[in-house]
Amino acid sequence: MAKSKIYLKVERVDPNTCDLARGVSVADLHESLGGVAGRQAMMHPAMRPLISGLRVAGPAVTAYCAPGDNLMMHRALFLAEKGDVLVVQAPHGGAQWGDLAAAYAKEKGLEGIVVDGYVRDTNELVDLRSPVWSTLIGPNSPQKSGHGLVNAPVVCAGARVEPGDLVVADGDGVIVIPKAQAREVVAEARARMEREEQARRGIAAGGHPWFMHGCEENYRKLDIEEVDGPWRP
Repeated sequence: MAKSKIYLKVERVDPNTCDLARGVSVADLHESLGGVAGRQAMMHPAMRPLISGLRVAGPAVTAYCAPGDNLMMHRALFLAEKGDVLVVQAPHGGAQWGDLAAAYAKEKGLEGIVVDGYVRDTNELVDLRSPVWSTLIGPNSPQKSGHGLVNAPVVCAGARVEPGDLVVADGDGVIVIPKAQAREVVAEARARMEREEQARRGIAAGGHPWFMHGCEENYRKLDIEEVDGPWRP
């Protein structure tokens, strides 16, 4: 990349939507988007949490880093605000995130960190409870002198992320909701969660998913032979 471009301001998804999204699962958001949109919004399954049991939601602050370099990540970290999710595209060598950056992010109040690339100092990150999702783990030290982009669109683990988009991450992965759709999608996801809660109450009362999900009806439409006995060679 010949020249860097840094955008100092971000048009963020509204804080109330972010607050509501923290109570919504990635799975329900994915289902609420539906079809192609839902698949495109999900980052690659290689994007995994370092610490299980966490969920974060917030507006994206983005960085694109040169191979083996994390200067643009540090610029984005410097510009990020409390509640932001730092999203870094840097799949070509050099750890983007470690214990010192995590300590600073914790003091600053960042919501989470998503790295398409390497993170390191993982024992220390766990001790810090740093909410990190990444595609790779490795100890290689990066340079801090390369060109790149900050707060411009990136493609992180296969998903397009624009600055200010809603990023939600939990144990199922990371999803990106365009900020113009975020309020509607989060509302639909919360409605889905309520329907599932009703289903759980039905199970507690003796119901069975086989009937509740329509499996019985669909099963009877298929040409299936049931054998009243064990399989034998």
